[in-house]
Amino acid sequence: MLTDLHTHLRPDELEHTAAEHFTAANAERYVEVAAERGVEYLGVSEHVYRFRESLSVWQHPFWVECARDDLDEYCAFVRDETDLRLGIEADFVPGREDRMENLLDGRPWDYVIGSIHFLLDRALDMRGEWDVWRSADPEKVWRRYFETLGEAARSGLFDVLAHPDLVKVWGADAPRPDGDLRRFYDLAMDGIADSDVAIEVSTAGLRKPVAEIYPAPAFLEMCLEAGRPVALSSDAHVPGDLAYRYEEATELLGSLGVAELAVFDGRERRMEALG
Repeated sequence: MLTDLHTHLRPDELEHTAAEHFTAANAERYVEVAAERGVEYLGVSEHVYRFRESLSVWQHPFWVECARDDLDEYCAFVRDETDLRLGIEADFVPGREDRMENLLDGRPWDYVIGSIHFLLDRALDMRGEWDVWRSADPEKVWRRYFETLGEAARSGLFDVLAHPDLVKVWGADAPRPDGDLRRFYDLAMDGIADSDVAIEVSTAGLRKPVAEIYPAPAFLEMCLEAGRPVALSSDAHVPGDLAYRYEEATELLGSLGVAELAVFDGRERRMEALG
């Protein structure tokens, strides 16, 4: 089986609205491309901050700008009008765990994907006003990122950790610490090892300036040694990016002895043979 859990029905730009993209016809385009590319388990996981309900968790100005849609309407659309599994990409906001849990509870998710896009109020993968790299020390950014990743795993909020070394997203276009990066990966490993979370292997990084799969092989090996399962995804925002360059991801997984992928129904995980 091939999977793609982490997909979005629209690009990130705000002009791409729910009314335009949350349609049965658009969802069917994703289903058709998935079938062409051998993806048997396909889900959608829109960004939580695109929904008004997210403002009960955090009122960062970026979230306030983005929070335009109704979360329950999204859930009903995916459940009633598509053949997609229902997920959500929910940011981990330290200190707001109870608020995020309240938002997630009582809704019919198949899975919840946890991601870290912000450190305090600064963005890892967004240029402009909120860019963490404008003046930050890379040692401090990488340290805080992986410490926070361990907290996200330990929180129990999430079924999958998304793009788990997103901090590298800009490649040579952002400063990177010198030396062996495993000293940073170690900061996340206690939380990951103590959790029941799956680790996303994402080909999205191959479309970014870093031009690498998330996570780095050394970090993935550490997660596998800790007994964590793998969830394979592309983070597609258009149908054509589904299963993007999966041959490279499956080659990596095979080289590390990964033979199964995590899939979810009603937030219950099961493992399916990678094929």
